[in-house]
This record gives sequence, structure tokens and C-alpha cells, in this order.
Amino acid sequence: MMHPDTELRYINDEIGYGVFATKFIPKGTIVWAMDDLDQVLDPSLVEKLDPLRKPDVQKYSFRNQYGKYILCWDKARFVNHSFYATCVATMYDLELAARDIYPGEELTDDYGTLNLDEPFDCLPEEGTSRSRVMPDDLLRYYPQWDEIAAAAFQRFNQVEQPLKHLILPEHQAAIREITEQGRSLDSLVHLYCDPHWRK
Repeated sequence: MMHPDTELRYINDEIGYGVFATKFIPKGTIVWAMDDLDQVLDPSLVEKLDPLRKPDVQKYSFRNQYGKYILCWDKARFVNHSFYATCVATMYDLELAARDIYPGEELTDDYGTLNLDEPFDCLPEEGTSRSRVMPDDLLRYYPQWDEIAAAAFQRFNQVEQPLKHLILPEHQAAIREITEQGRSLDSLVHLYCDPHWRK
């Protein structure tokens, strides 16, 4: 589920829709949490889908570390890519605000964290040499994403967390240890799904 202070907005014909903040969302806030309404789809099921549904499932879902497709039930599936993403993935089935996000700003992900099946050509962004998201970007860029996530977690207990009740039970102890005892985060490299597991 996306943070409640967000809305879907049409951007243009090339990009389509995006998710935008309607209020200030401070760094360290949970901006998305997986919940029981999100669909977890086996690759074999997706592979057998009819030609009308399969492209949309592949377009609007991402892969977890086990190769399963995660199809979000709400506007989360419309979060766009940026190499300077305002949100950062974690190993705990949630994303955090990577920095302060102001009203009217778009919430974005670096699609490199999403285990894409195919390379993704991106619109140009100033200040980066990256122009494509590759399926194995997690293996290249996880150290910088780990740093961003660790810095966001430092603010976790200082900000309002309207999605905190959606933290999955299996992650609650780890998040308490990280935010209250200074335990190191589990690295995002563990989100990487080996292509052999994806089938």
C-alpha cells in the first residue's frame, strides 16, 4: 500500500501516470508497504496468461528475490523510475522516503532494484551516465542503495509512520533492532533474483 498522502496524476502521453505527494513526507517515512491485498504470482502462472493480461501483469509488477511477481493492488504499480529516486527499497517488504518529499513531488523508484526481466530504456536525466536499467543492476549498485536505506532508517522513529501497522510480522523484530539498537541493515544485494530462479 502506498502512503496515504499521495495521489495518482497524469504526466504526459510518453510517461503516463505517476504517484505524487499531496503533503510533506519526511525522509525515513514508509512510503510503501506490502500488504495482504497485493498479489504474489508464480512465474509459471504469469507465463500461461492470455495475451490480453500477460503484458499488463509484466508491466505493472516487479520480481522479489524468489522470482515471484508482485502485483500491487493500489496506485503503487504506477510509481515511475528515476536514477535519483525519492524512495528506496529495503529487504523488509517496504520502501522508505530516501529524502524529504514535498507536496507536488513525484515518488519514484530506481527500477534497478526491481529484478526486471528485460533492460529498460530510460528518459535522460542530468548528472548520471546511466541510461538503461539492467536486470542485474542490484549487483552493481547495492552499496549506494544500502547507504541511502541506512540513512533513511536513522529517521524512522522520528517521523510519523501511518503504514507501520502493515510491517509484516517476519520483519518486525529486525526493524526494531535496526531502529532502536543500531543493528546493520540486511543488504539489498539479497533482493537480487538469479535469472535461473525466475522460470
